[in-house]
Amino acid sequence: MIKTLVSGGLALLLVAGAAAAEEDKAYDLLFRNGTLDEVDRDATLVYRRDVTNALKPEAAARDTGEVALSIRPGEQDVALLNFRQDDKHRGLGTFPASVGNPMIMYFYESVVRDMAEAAGGSPFYIRNRVKDALIQPSVIETGEASVDGQTVETKTVRLYPFLEDPNRDRMQGFGDLELRVTMSDAVPGWYLSLVADAPGADGAPSIYRSEVHFDGLEAEAAP
Repeated sequence: MIKTLVSGGLALLLVAGAAAAEEDKAYDLLFRNGTLDEVDRDATLVYRRDVTNALKPEAAARDTGEVALSIRPGEQDVALLNFRQDDKHRGLGTFPASVGNPMIMYFYESVVRDMAEAAGGSPFYIRNRVKDALIQPSVIETGEASVDGQTVETKTVRLYPFLEDPNRDRMQGFGDLELRVTMSDAVPGWYLSLVADAPGADGAPSIYRSEVHFDGLEAEAAP
């Protein structure tokens, strides 16, 4: 083990950011193509999602669980996402596996939904601000992480979609939201962790935090 609702809205980023991606290596990393090409089709990638939400604690309980990614082989391989919580399972969507790992879109769209639900803002406005942040030049941090007892190289991208937003003071603490994605070639599916954090004021606990971590591989693909 490694410890460390997708809508069409963010899926459109794959088209909307195409021109900017030529100049912005951060976008290329976040939406990297081919990240599922080497994943065994008989295996399932398992991600753990833990959510805290001071404004909507019941939503945090609803959204904490596992996300399983399996690949259905065919003329065009398809990636399937399923949310698992105890004995309850629900489908999150199907995606062409050739494009890349859809966990990145699931992560961003989940944050958009959670913020709109907790802070009462428009999901369209929030999504557009996130989209704008994704296609802006970003600093890429290099680092290391321990994966199955081995030290591996990582790359991390941090985004602050509301840092200069004129409406940030009305966002009930989400104005300081940080989106942080850590990636490594040593991790099946590319993404090691995807974290969204809206810190509390003066060192108080986070108003909202969503952590998605790659937790390991299951030998058999999920149905």
